[in-house]
Amino acid sequence: MSDTAQDEHQVRGSILHEIRVAFREELTPAEKSGLWAWIAFTVTFGIVRGITYSIHAHDGPFRNISAGGTHLHHYVWGILILVVVGAIGLRGEEKARCHPMVGIFYGIGVALIVDEFALLLDLRDVYWAKQGRWSVDLAIGVIAVGGTVFAAIPIFKRLRGNGPH
Repeated sequence: MSDTAQDEHQVRGSILHEIRVAFREELTPAEKSGLWAWIAFTVTFGIVRGITYSIHAHDGPFRNISAGGTHLHHYVWGILILVVVGAIGLRGEEKARCHPMVGIFYGIGVALIVDEFALLLDLRDVYWAKQGRWSVDLAIGVIAVGGTVFAAIPIFKRLRGNGPH
């Protein structure tokens, strides 16, 4: 490895190390859950958009899910996930409520619902219409990125204060 490549590798390694340390030492359990929720939201939103585009284009292995001839929109699964997460939040022990998986499933459930927000708002299927696609894509993309950054602020603060020299 050249000296430059080795230096780059060391800097990247030290930044990753700082992120891990900041995550472990600087964030409370609730902040960690919040960060995991936003990451799960962002990843789920991207995956769901990809899957729905492939279903719409009849390209790929995915198909719509129906029960008795009625299409089950993915917001239904999001609502069910949030029911479980809500039950844990209301009745769970403190350790369970702040568990990273609760944050992850919260983010997944919210992404499944928000992705079909235009449908819920208009009470008609506008998912593939202009009003359903452009506004939701833009708004949720901004919310996802902004939320992830907002939730990661404590890590950014630590990196700025203790970054590699």
